[in-house]
Amino acid sequence: MKNLTLAAVAALAFGAGSAQATDIEFWYGNTGPVETAIKAQCDAFNAAQSAHHINCVGQGSYEVSMQKAIAAYRAKNHPVLIQFFDAGTLDLMLSDAVEPVQDLMPDVKWDSYIAGARAYYETSKGKLFAQPYNSSTLLFYTNKTELEKAGIMQTPTTWEEVIDAARTLKAAGHACPFVTDGDTWRILEQFSARHGLPIATKHNGYDGLDAEYVINTTFAAKHLANLVEWRNEGLVRLAADTKAGNYTAAFNAGECAMMEQSSGSYAAAAKAFDGKYELTVTMAPMYKGYERHNTFVGGASIYVMKGHDKAEIEAAKAFLDFLRKPEQQMFFTANTGYVPVTTDVLDAIAESDEADSPKYATAKVGVESMNQPATPDTRGIRLGFYVQFREVFMEETQKAFAGQQTMQVALDNTKKRGDQLLRRFEQTYKGKQLP
Repeated sequence: MKNLTLAAVAALAFGAGSAQATDIEFWYGNTGPVETAIKAQCDAFNAAQSAHHINCVGQGSYEVSMQKAIAAYRAKNHPVLIQFFDAGTLDLMLSDAVEPVQDLMPDVKWDSYIAGARAYYETSKGKLFAQPYNSSTLLFYTNKTELEKAGIMQTPTTWEEVIDAARTLKAAGHACPFVTDGDTWRILEQFSARHGLPIATKHNGYDGLDAEYVINTTFAAKHLANLVEWRNEGLVRLAADTKAGNYTAAFNAGECAMMEQSSGSYAAAAKAFDGKYELTVTMAPMYKGYERHNTFVGGASIYVMKGHDKAEIEAAKAFLDFLRKPEQQMFFTANTGYVPVTTDVLDAIAESDEADSPKYATAKVGVESMNQPATPDTRGIRLGFYVQFREVFMEETQKAFAGQQTMQVALDNTKKRGDQLLRRFEQTYKGKQLP
């Protein structure tokens, strides 16, 4: 009897242990409304089942999350899931720290992801390394109320029209017609992509680690020089020029009338405009004479890190499955402005009663922008130490905006320093093949 009792207790103990949820961590870098939406999805996943439990831990920014993940991996106390942003893609692919998600989950219909979302995170053979998550792209935001007050009845679609509108706004007394923060992603990467311009040789690094930057010789150099001239004319403002000191906040407060910004900023803008102004979002402007190409996907994707047991990997896969569900993608789009990334969700939105609802305003235009004709130079950016390159670009171009050097000198310096980073990266991974 005693043995039976012990056996029963052991069985109960084993059963209780096996029923306990596998606990894993997911690190992310967002704040504000996006963080609120991420936490809501984590809570919903935990409430929907009992086999797994996910702890979602905010790190404050993409860059901080990346640095902490690298340190944690070296110390062998890293999370199972990590959200990495677009600029860190190549570094992570060659790090040997992650499991390609398509290898872990071969039965998922990965071809349902739109091309614009896949290209940045897939190998040369078309295999996804990470699951696209908070996917965004660049859009053109306008305060329709302020434009119409100045007599501008049509949303500008070209840079020529944007500057004509800016001059009209300035003449009408508007102190901030167009605002930007001069960020690399907005004024260089997305501009180059939609105008079909390379950022570096080897198709932006996709064809080899021996790429070199060409940003000082493409039409992007002319556009950046134009931004300096337009700022001097009072048509373009930088974040530091605004009362808010932040360009998105300046637009949301009605201080500035036009801006280029991520689709992920839509929710905050719509909330700020509610009852005060009418908000319009369209594809980012083009220069006349250039064929429109796809914009890059922005935001981030989710990677599965190596060094975890089978139960933890199964929990990670379950969470990724949960995030792919149409209702979860629709929730995330409606609450953040990030665009859905699979065709079934786009179809579901189009067929719903809320297809024309403002909460899905970025879905149609964002996907349309990413699905424009592609070229080998518009797949994405696969350049080493690219996070550091972005910092170099900002440092040099801000000097040009401040009048300390010409924009051409700034770009020449950026190319030189950027190429030095590429050579260091090439040496670091000497003999390695690009995935």
